[in-house]
Amino acid sequence: MAIALPDSDTPRLQHWSLALLAFAQLMYSLDINIVFVALPEIGAGLGFSEHTLQWVVSAYTVCCGGFLLFGGRAADLMGQRRVFIGALWLYALSSLAGGLAWSPVVIVIARAIQGIGAALLFPATLSLINRLFEEGPSRNRALAVWGGAGASGLTLGSLAGGVLTSTCGWPAVFFVNVVLAAVAIFAAFFVLPKDSFRNERRNFDLPGAVTVTVGSTLLVYALIQGPEEGWLTAHVLLSLGLAAACLLAFIAIEFRSHDPLMPVRLFRNRSLVTGMVITFIYMGTFGALPYFLTVMFQSIIGYSALQTGLAFIIPSLAIFAGTQLGARLANGLPVRTVLLTGFVTGIAGTLALVPAAFSVASYATIMPGLVISGTGQGIVWTAMWIASGSGVKLNEQGIASGMASTTLNVGNAVGIALLIALSGSGAENLQQETSVSSLENALQLAFYLAAAGQVVGLLVSRLLPRKATTGLSAEIT
Repeated sequence: MAIALPDSDTPRLQHWSLALLAFAQLMYSLDINIVFVALPEIGAGLGFSEHTLQWVVSAYTVCCGGFLLFGGRAADLMGQRRVFIGALWLYALSSLAGGLAWSPVVIVIARAIQGIGAALLFPATLSLINRLFEEGPSRNRALAVWGGAGASGLTLGSLAGGVLTSTCGWPAVFFVNVVLAAVAIFAAFFVLPKDSFRNERRNFDLPGAVTVTVGSTLLVYALIQGPEEGWLTAHVLLSLGLAAACLLAFIAIEFRSHDPLMPVRLFRNRSLVTGMVITFIYMGTFGALPYFLTVMFQSIIGYSALQTGLAFIIPSLAIFAGTQLGARLANGLPVRTVLLTGFVTGIAGTLALVPAAFSVASYATIMPGLVISGTGQGIVWTAMWIASGSGVKLNEQGIASGMASTTLNVGNAVGIALLIALSGSGAENLQQETSVSSLENALQLAFYLAAAGQVVGLLVSRLLPRKATTGLSAEIT
């Protein structure tokens, strides 16, 4: 059985802790989409050029992807509650700076710091769930609530971005984070248990932290800029080369370090490694669908921005329902079986989107694919985090969460880049006078390719142990 945690052994306090962690995940997800809607207003208000406006998004994504492993290990060594609260402070202060920004440089820097805050917050939140709830039904239910809050945040982000921008102006999409973060910081001192540390002194692996952070940041940068500027441009090739050198150096350092940032022995945990591969595939397939659905809604069917935001309510509700169903299934079935069920459902739903990718399609025609795909997506989301946290010691949950969330982030960049390149549905096609039928064919191919990627995820899921693990392996040793 898992060791009881100080100040967290009462069900009531656990419920309040889960509510706070779900709230933090909702805030994290909200921030992903809330700025997208406000981008045109930000560009006009601060004088961005057409080519530099994308950095309002890219600065956040690059820094978030680059600092996830660092954030995960910091949670283990400095304390999960301490890092959680520190990340919220970064969110609040950087959001305040973003709302008050008077130039493009200021807002891009603010967004970069927001990305670092996200890289600290995500693994700290996930590792707190894995620490406060022992393996089994209790943790499964908690992960479902946490995942459902994230799904809700994606839709609320689109809607809130539209409402706040139209009524209060673009700075409001940043100021709202200040209020939300302040509420979460205040609550954290009352509902989260204090951090407990092992007696022996632990050293922070600074060389490992520097090499993996620089390498991951350069890799994510190259993956984001490659599709936009061309994979053979000098700075993209240089970024890829330097990223490879830094990551190889990181691997060499970890093998020699007495107190590594990412203990190599964690790769002997089959559930964790399989979970990492699945998070990569998940975001490269399921996570890429919103991009192509947005193109379908706006460029083929002709929806406005508000109509597009409203169109995402149904799939978000389906994802939320899927996360809850995933937890229920995981309480009675092996995680492997739950993942297989989720991927089969997701494949069926993604394929159902193919015949709906036509300009004459009604929302009623599209909805079955959205619901089925969303349900499968939610089931996989809950199950893959259960797998990633299984058999990991409580004092290493942070780095395990950082490892899985890093592959999640990289998978999204790789998946979107590959699907756009292979299907020919990139931004340049939207700007050219491409016929509607050509764009329809491109999106249909993208849906087929996403479904093919989900088939790979289904096959990888079979590598998990047949029987579910128990909470015994999660004890602190």
